[in-house]
Amino acid sequence: MIIREVTQTDANQLVELHKQLDEETKFMLFEPDERENNETRQSKIISSILESNNSNIFLAVKNNRVVGHLTVIGGHTKRISHRAYIVIGILKEFSSKGVGYELFNAMENWRLTTGIKRLELTVMTNNEIGIKLYKKAGFEVEGIKKNSIIIGDRYIDEYYMAKVY
Repeated sequence: MIIREVTQTDANQLVELHKQLDEETKFMLFEPDERENNETRQSKIISSILESNNSNIFLAVKNNRVVGHLTVIGGHTKRISHRAYIVIGILKEFSSKGVGYELFNAMENWRLTTGIKRLELTVMTNNEIGIKLYKKAGFEVEGIKKNSIIIGDRYIDEYYMAKVY
């Protein structure tokens, strides 16, 4: 497994990764085919990320195939430039095999070169694998967002988690 930062040439593979994640898990935000996602749009997102001092995308690559990502979205104004929001997605066949932890380690090494002092994320309270990973990476639950997500006709709570340095 190779963990590396995103490049412009990864746009198509990220589109495919997001499509597969949206299909195979209920723990991502988007329903299948709900995400506006194509290579042109993804390429613009990557450009924006690469131009930022406090944002990045880390990829897990196995046999030249992107199998996971950890996206860091830094605050855009001076008052919140020290914090960043994290989104992570790993294909089911690579889940619980250390890929997420490797992505967090790469992100942490990069974070040391930035002014980021606070990382934030949300996770559905029934996502036991995700919660275990985030706690292992040093995140703590700061609160609960009640009825935050609707899946089918069921409301799901989310934990608001953070790591402060």
